Amino acid sequence: MSRRKKLNILIPVVFLLFAGAFAKHKLIDKKLQPESRLQNKELDETSGIAASGINPDIYYVHNDSGDTSRFFSITPDGVLHSTIYFKGTGGPPYGVKDCEDIAVGPGPLKSKSYVYIGDIGDNGSDRNFITIYRSEEHKAWTKDSIIHAAVTSVNLKYPDGPKDAETLMIDPIENLLYIVSKRHDTVGVYTTPLNFKANSTLTLTFRCKLFFSGLKPFKWITAGDISKDGKQILLKSYEKVYYWQRKPNEPIWAVMQKTPRELPYKQERQGEAIGFSPDGKSYYTTSEGVFAPIYHYEIP
Repeated sequence: MSRRKKLNILIPVVFLLFAGAFAKHKLIDKKLQPESRLQNKELDETSGIAASGINPDIYYVHNDSGDTSRFFSITPDGVLHSTIYFKGTGGPPYGVKDCEDIAVGPGPLKSKSYVYIGDIGDNGSDRNFITIYRSEEHKAWTKDSIIHAAVTSVNLKYPDGPKDAETLMIDPIENLLYIVSKRHDTVGVYTTPLNFKANSTLTLTFRCKLFFSGLKPFKWITAGDISKDGKQILLKSYEKVYYWQRKPNEPIWAVMQKTPRELPYKQERQGEAIGFSPDGKSYYTTSEGVFAPIYHYEIP
């Protein structure tokens, strides 16, 4: 082959490689840059994030073990607005044991939106029960203030023994509360109805087991969310984000037994929070640590 012919082949190939690298930088790498950062030192062990159901551009976050019974309202750029305290039943010194996730969804009154705080962490798998706290959302939670919110609590037991969990989700279609366990080679999916009675103790319903490939502890499931319309599901491990789309009349637990899509995710220091945007077209992640980055991803 002549030198000219080789050049005629090589030059387009090189051009395509450069064009591909540029496109990757603009379209993919750009999406993996932090959107913003949490901007208050009190948000130092963030373990959950959920979009408000009534307040535009407001998200709720919370710290995990070692913090008192409270959560926070923030904007997508990480600015703290309200600190919302509630009375936990977990005893001294904090009132809660290990809050690991937060979700927003329906509740007792159809016209209202509720925040659910999952005191579901159990590193030693030795708790007699875990506790969910539910509080009605209010418009005032957008203000820069200290709030004291009323909560209703329910205690939950696993049908097959204590589990460590960091994933709490609300299905607005079947009105079910979902918990996905964290550890072991497979994780368990459990549900209970949202119409629980205050201070009752219920046994969760086991639905299925899920297997995700990878090495422990990187494959452990640390967070999840269901979109506001109930049609999309996210689960995340320390290194991946899994995504499903729900068909009509299909239970969430049945959807999650299908092969998921893997969505973009930049592995964080200790990423334990994921939440859909209100319109379900994107999702946010953040992690433990002071001034932790907030990442925002469009759903492809």
